[in-house]
Amino acid sequence: MRLRLLLRRLTVSAPRMAVRSALPWPFRWVVLAIVFGFCAAIGLWAFEFGKVIAGLDGGTKGELQQTRSELEAMRAEMANLKAERDKAQLIANTADTLLTSDKVAHERLAAQNKLLEAENRSLRDDLGFFERLIPTAGVGGIAIRGLQAELRNGHEMKWQVLVIQALKNPPEFNGRLELIFTGVLNGKPWTATLPGGAQSIKLKQYGRIEGVFELPPEAVIKGVTAKILDGSVTKAVQSIKL
Repeated sequence: MRLRLLLRRLTVSAPRMAVRSALPWPFRWVVLAIVFGFCAAIGLWAFEFGKVIAGLDGGTKGELQQTRSELEAMRAEMANLKAERDKAQLIANTADTLLTSDKVAHERLAAQNKLLEAENRSLRDDLGFFERLIPTAGVGGIAIRGLQAELRNGHEMKWQVLVIQALKNPPEFNGRLELIFTGVLNGKPWTATLPGGAQSIKLKQYGRIEGVFELPPEAVIKGVTAKILDGSVTKAVQSIKL
């Protein structure tokens, strides 16, 4: 029963029924289009208004273009800096290589300089030695032309004696060399000779005799005397003070 009453209300025979004029479909579409257009306009207006409020509009394209230009400028500057860095690194590597080569060359020159100094000292000694070999006018027989003594290490005396015969085609000389060292030991006068006594020497024109004498501890040497002995006869004497 209730179902019938409900169906009756929905039909033409319903007790309440309103009669309205039918609107053509084209007008309905036009109205619908107007409504949608109005909604779209409101939405577009809201979007643009939101951009203005957020600050995204008004110069955004210009700022973006400026940012791109600055980015390109920074990239170019970075490329220049990288090129300069590579150039500086190359110069630094070259300078390091040159410095190493210069150091090696300096060390080599220092070694050569030391060698030349040693050779120079040796040449000076030889020159002095041969200068003493030059005969002196009016002097004949055996003679001591050079007596040298040098203190080394505080307790060693290096000595050297040059003996010559200032004659043309002299006979061979066989004799002895005696060295006498004088000084002070423990506050008292001190005298010493070579260990083993006088040394035997044999020479034709000249002879150079040298050696090292070990000094006693706390001895202070003052002078050296060299004697050339032929048997018990003294042929030549020379002394130096230190």
